[in-house]
Amino acid sequence: MAKEELMQFDGLVLEILPDARYRVQLDQGHEIVAYTAGKMKKNRIKTLAGDRVTVEMSPYDLEKGRLVFRHKDERSAGPRPPFRGGSQFRRR
Repeated sequence: MAKEELMQFDGLVLEILPDARYRVQLDQGHEIVAYTAGKMKKNRIKTLAGDRVTVEMSPYDLEKGRLVFRHKDERSAGPRPPFRGGSQFRRR
């Protein structure tokens, strides 16, 4: 028997809950509780309140989901300052 396809929705993290869970408001207006996917934990991707995220949900339980992607915000997309090589201390 084939596995059911997961549905993906975009949303906004409203609140960080205990036990690595988040309250997410989907673009359609529904609020769900979601947890961080294993790949996001493995790569140490942090999620804060106010972040735009993509959530995977099973068609059987539409109240729970899994955060699979955190979208980059516009303010962090700007150019970075140039890297100044060398050590932390000044030579005399």
